Formats: sequence, C-alpha cells, structure tokens
Amino acid sequence: MKRMRIEHTTGFSYPGEVSASYNEARMLPGTTESQFVLSSGLDIEPATSVNSYVDYFGTRVSAFDVLSPHRELNITARSLVEVRPRPFEHAGISWARLATESARSIEPVEQLVQTPRTAPHAEVVDIARSIADRHEDPSRAAHDIVSAVGDAVEYMHGITGVHSTAGEAWEARKGVCQDITHIALGALRAVGIPARYVSGYLHPRPNADVGATVSGESHAWVEWFAGEWLGFDPTNNIEIGDRHVLVGRGRDYNDVPPLRGVYGGPFKSQLFVRVSITREA
Repeated sequence: MKRMRIEHTTGFSYPGEVSASYNEARMLPGTTESQFVLSSGLDIEPATSVNSYVDYFGTRVSAFDVLSPHRELNITARSLVEVRPRPFEHAGISWARLATESARSIEPVEQLVQTPRTAPHAEVVDIARSIADRHEDPSRAAHDIVSAVGDAVEYMHGITGVHSTAGEAWEARKGVCQDITHIALGALRAVGIPARYVSGYLHPRPNADVGATVSGESHAWVEWFAGEWLGFDPTNNIEIGDRHVLVGRGRDYNDVPPLRGVYGGPFKSQLFVRVSITREA
C-alpha cells in the first residue's frame, strides 16, 4: 500500500477582466475498494461557494460560480490517498456469456457505444478483431488488444490537442494518454467488450523515495468489463497498481475533464496546469 499526497492546480487566465464564470471541477478522488481518501479539498480564487455532488458515472464534482469581475481563475485540489494494489485476475467467461451479462446491466451496455472521440480507425478494428478471434476468453483478448494499442502508439506531447479523436491519433501513431485511451476504448467496443475511460493520477516513479515531491500530470487509462471490471494502463503498458489514483470514470474524456466552464467576456482564456505528487508512505 502507498500513501500519496497530490496537489493539482489549474485554472484560466484572461488578458482582461471577465464579468463572471460558471465552472465544474472533477479533481478530487473518491474512496473505492482499492483506494481510501484520507483527506481532500478544493481551494478557489476568487473565493466562492461550492456545490458538491456525485455525477451519473460516480465522479465527484465541484460546481461553482464566480460572479464578480476577475482576470484569473485559480483552483487547487489537495488530496491524501492510500492506494492498494489491484488484483488482476481474468474471470474466464465466454463471449456468449459476456454478451448476456452485458445486456443485463445499464452500466456495461452504455460502455459498448462508440462516441465521436472513440470511433475507431478501420485498421484498429481489424487489429482488435484479429486478436479477439484468437481468444476464447474476452478478458484475455481485451488485455492483448489494449497492450497492442499501447505498443503501436508513441507517447508524445504536442501532436494532438484536447479535442483530438482516436482516429486522428491513430493516423499520427502519436499522442498522450488521453489519445491512447480513446484508441483502446474504440478497439474494445468494436469487438463487443464494454470499456470505460478512467481519469486520475499516476506517480511517475515506481520506486520513489518517501517524502520526495515530483512533478506529475493528470493521467488516463481504460477499464473493460468481462464478468467484472478490470483496468489496464495502455500508455505505460502496465496493470493498474498502487501508483494509480482514480478520480473519475466515463464514456470518454468529455465525461471527466478536470475543469470545464464558460465565462462572460470578449477575451480568449489561457489554461494553466501544475501537478505535484508526494509519496508519504
């Protein structure tokens, strides 16, 4: 088990005063079967009241308005989380049973539908189908499909943007964790395996010293359903372990952006982001 302290600062700066802004933040992790939140909180400048709730997909949301003129919106999320290793065991069900079990529950059924962000390139569909055809167990097929995507796409900043699609990232064979996760989701859904987008944080150093603070960033990975939900990180081609802190789940990135909002004013906003992670135990 690892204990990690995460500080995530983000927001918008404007070249002039905006009259008001209306925002949602999805930056605070929740307690699950594999992680326990010891403390968490959100600081907002300019100061304002916050309405907190859990959204349809189970993600903690902080909704707030800033109704006075401001030149910058600054949000800092601070969390202390204990994370346990997640056991990675395939359920061993058949494709027929997967189809039956998926149809019985709203959650996996919703995660079978492609979105504009995950719609797969034809080459990705062919790769996914060729791998699926070699497996009687859809969970093992999912593992190989996601690994194949991670092997095929190079992690690189600056090639794609926040609105890029899985098809665009596949054409480039380059992208960030968001792009690689979208490609993997499209591949899994193309062969009938429900899959969902997961947002959170990853400590970048497997053997980090206790007390050492390192620069980090928001991270994304995939979970698929094959009798039960299993997670895998295709960007790093590793199982989800005690360095991954889960914040939210959804159909794609659009369901779990760390910060989303609108504002009143003629100016173009500039997003800024800083993340630091400290292993405390």
